[in-house]
Amino acid sequence: MKQSIRHYLLRFNVWKYNFLSNCKNVIGKPKRFQPLLLEGNGTIEFGQNVSFGILRSPYLFSGYGYMEARESLAHIYIADNVAINNSCVFTAEKKITISKNTVIGYNCHISDSSFHNLDIDKRHETDPQPQEVFIDENVFIGNNVTILKGVNLGKNVVVGSGAVVTKSFPNNSIIAGVPAKQINQVS
Repeated sequence: MKQSIRHYLLRFNVWKYNFLSNCKNVIGKPKRFQPLLLEGNGTIEFGQNVSFGILRSPYLFSGYGYMEARESLAHIYIADNVAINNSCVFTAEKKITISKNTVIGYNCHISDSSFHNLDIDKRHETDPQPQEVFIDENVFIGNNVTILKGVNLGKNVVVGSGAVVTKSFPNNSIIAGVPAKQINQVS
């Protein structure tokens, strides 16, 4: 009995957030195990076999995924076979690309912008220099990771839980820390 009630509550929440989403330029359809809110005037594009939410993971019932392609030219692209855990947030003013076969842990934040101008007299204006984020194929991103604007992660990179990624790393790097530093190589 409890299992079926949980299933229906979750399905209702997935439907509700789909209904509340306002992004009109959505291409593809991910599997949604957790609610996902799609916002903005840009394009959000999903490849084949993209999934949001993990049933046996934290934040399943208390959170939701959030993706926003803010401006009309903003683009979020998630390639084939990407698995994204619960309560992840991706916000783009320019472009975020997540390449195929990438796995992302829960509570991950990826942004291509500071969203506010850092000039003291212009703080209420938008970031004048958003920079694309590119995550190459087969990357593993741990839980509670933040990836900031301008970051490029090479193929097979592993990002340790809790890392704040402020710069780019080459193929096969294992990175961790605040700010993230290379600590090893994938063998």
